[in-house]
Amino acid sequence: MKTNNYLNDHIRQLEEKLLNPKVRSSKMELKKLLDDGFFEFGSSGRVLYKDEDIEDGGIGIVKMRMSAFELHPLSDSVVLATYRIFNEDSKQHSLRSSIWKLNEGSWKMVFHQGTKTNDF
Repeated sequence: MKTNNYLNDHIRQLEEKLLNPKVRSSKMELKKLLDDGFFEFGSSGRVLYKDEDIEDGGIGIVKMRMSAFELHPLSDSVVLATYRIFNEDSKQHSLRSSIWKLNEGSWKMVFHQGTKTNDF
């Protein structure tokens, strides 16, 4: 199963939104992008759940750069996004993966994981 360029670009844009300070600092904006059952294994080792752990101020602002984005279809309505992040604040590199699901015409993130790594 191969992804089309539109879907690849769309999911990348959604991932980039989640790096945007305006989105990261808004509980309402985050909830628009995250599935009700969303959870995350963060690069800090923390586990975050949408319905329990996102406060009114969001999830914190950090300056990150994305690279090596790839999209891997798992079904017609589920995709795995993988990419690398460089956190400019902490000077830390990480590998990232997210599962996105199409639900009622909108793509929502259902899972995310960050794993710290060395420079690439």
